[in-house]
Amino acid sequence: MLPSKAKNIEVSKENYKISTDKSKLDVLMIHDFLTNESGWSDGISYDIVKLSIDNSLNFGLYDNEKQIGFARVISDYATIAYLGDIFILKEYRGLGLSKWLMETIMRHPNLQNLRRWILLTSTAEWLYKKYGFTKLPKPEIYMEKFDPNVYVK
Repeated sequence: MLPSKAKNIEVSKENYKISTDKSKLDVLMIHDFLTNESGWSDGISYDIVKLSIDNSLNFGLYDNEKQIGFARVISDYATIAYLGDIFILKEYRGLGLSKWLMETIMRHPNLQNLRRWILLTSTAEWLYKKYGFTKLPKPEIYMEKFDPNVYVK
């Protein structure tokens, strides 16, 4: 039987750490990045970011205790996972940390043997290809309901 709740993990490399412990997350920093720098969540409220974190498997990336990156996965842990809100702060890019973050996500014990992973991106396609992500082979069967102005007041 598969677990209904994801197992917390923590991995370290040099002075960097990746943890899925929600209590370590700097939600203010995540909100600031998403609303001011990401381009995909402009104007998102703090409450929505907090709610999304509460209902996701989160991966915080830290330099010592300072959070410098983030990603979250929405999954049933049995068939499907959506990977989103992935970022590394600008001053930490180019150090291989995004690859390490992706490797950690893809190796998480509760995210194995899933039938489908979903990712929406307009950047770093080269990175996601390394982990098996491809463009839609049949875009004609893909549907979505999208409201780009949902966070605009």
